[in-house]
Amino acid sequence: MANGTWRIARSRSSAQLPLVLSAVLALLLLVAGKAHFGPFERARTAITDKAAPALQAVNVPVVAATRWAGGIRHFFDVYSDNQRLREENARLLQWHSAAVTLQSQIRHYQLLLKTVPDPSYSAVTAKVIARSSQPFLETIVLNAGRREGVKPGQAVVDVRGLVGRIYVAGERTSWVIVLNDLNSRVPVLIRPGNVQAILTGTNATEPNLEALPQNAKLKNGEEVVTSGDGGLLPPGLPVGLVSVSGGEIKAALFADPLTAGEVRILNFTSPIEQMPKPSDKDLPAPPVTPPSPQASAVQQPSEAPKPTAQTVHTVASALAASPRPTRTAPHPTRHAVQPGTEPADQARQPDDTAPNPTDDQNDQ
Repeated sequence: MANGTWRIARSRSSAQLPLVLSAVLALLLLVAGKAHFGPFERARTAITDKAAPALQAVNVPVVAATRWAGGIRHFFDVYSDNQRLREENARLLQWHSAAVTLQSQIRHYQLLLKTVPDPSYSAVTAKVIARSSQPFLETIVLNAGRREGVKPGQAVVDVRGLVGRIYVAGERTSWVIVLNDLNSRVPVLIRPGNVQAILTGTNATEPNLEALPQNAKLKNGEEVVTSGDGGLLPPGLPVGLVSVSGGEIKAALFADPLTAGEVRILNFTSPIEQMPKPSDKDLPAPPVTPPSPQASAVQQPSEAPKPTAQTVHTVASALAASPRPTRTAPHPTRHAVQPGTEPADQARQPDDTAPNPTDDQNDQ
């Protein structure tokens, strides 16, 4: 009896051991996927590259079955859909002609104003071959990698708007982190008003708009586009519309990664230039002030002009033609000093004892 009980307990413990190991292994894989551990990412990328052909082969019947089911569901609405599409095509043709006209006018005005042209970038078209929806990671896998020029950080868009950005690029596949992922942070711009914000993923359908200015007043339906800050994503890519509910400001995304089939990977690079070190040549030159009249009058010429031969001849002829002045003898009473008399300074002083002619006139 005791042996039977011991065997039952031993079998239960041996059965629980693989369960505990599986739980620990799952926890380690979850933490490694959340922390983006380097070796783990490289191993996952290598496995994805090897499994890419199999994923594509498995995805083909799934896509065909989905389209077939959708075709059966909309089979009875063919006529109404055709009428609606005809009207929509007519409106789109009108908008297309208006857009072409406005684009030509904008280019003409840019040439006249000599504005800096918008940056141009190339794109690579890829297909979605797998989707991964985990508690802390929302990604999709594309069939384009480094062989096609795909690099981490590039923007991924579809016909509706921005889907996400590349965060791991393999040789033939690449992983895209979508906008509503918990690790996604994208700088955006809200129009009108050009309000800066950060689009933060929360693993929900609508990501949050954070880092808003304190005086920002947003309304439902305002457009959200990429701002291009940091030079990683091109500016002006459509993202979604503002959705204000219960004091929370969110963004209703245009693109849905669950229904995206073909996407475009934008090869956009705009590195931020570092400010060069200033030098003496970059400093402005001091202003040149004109000399004042007083300074020019006081300033003497550094070198007298040299007389020419014609000037010397003219001065000599003028001196020869002018009469010479005659010299007169000095007055004896004013310049001659008699011996025994006082000096000239004292002789020039008036004598108080000499008769004054005005006194004689008064006596008469």
